[in-house]
Amino acid sequence: MQRFLPDTEATEQFGAELWPLLPCPSLVFLYGDLGAGKTTLVRAYLRAGGFAGAVKSPTYTLVEEYTINGRKVFHFDLYRLAEPEELEWIGIRDYLSQDSVCFIEWPDKGEGFLPAPDFTISLSAEGGGRRLALEPEVNR
Repeated sequence: MQRFLPDTEATEQFGAELWPLLPCPSLVFLYGDLGAGKTTLVRAYLRAGGFAGAVKSPTYTLVEEYTINGRKVFHFDLYRLAEPEELEWIGIRDYLSQDSVCFIEWPDKGEGFLPAPDFTISLSAEGGGRRLALEPEVNR
């Protein structure tokens, strides 16, 4: 599925629409340049579930954990990962083995240590907005 998102509000709306659609467990890879809207999308997903606290990019912490109405959500940002092996040090297998929804920004940085995703979301600049592509991974 592809959709044009003309502004931040459209990105937030799409993120909110994901709340009832993503099954638990799900592994979602997020692709896009810096500032493409990956964290905005995750923030809107969390807000749609009822989370009212601060939602920040896990760029420096690598992972942020949320529990909303009994659903665990992990938001990873691997941008600053120096080596894919670092995922073993943070216990990536423990995170991914839980009944949760995991969003992973910059998944290419974890190549070889991450399993195949359930869904891939790509965001790219187009005109004054962005093009979103959502693909379920059928080979999982």
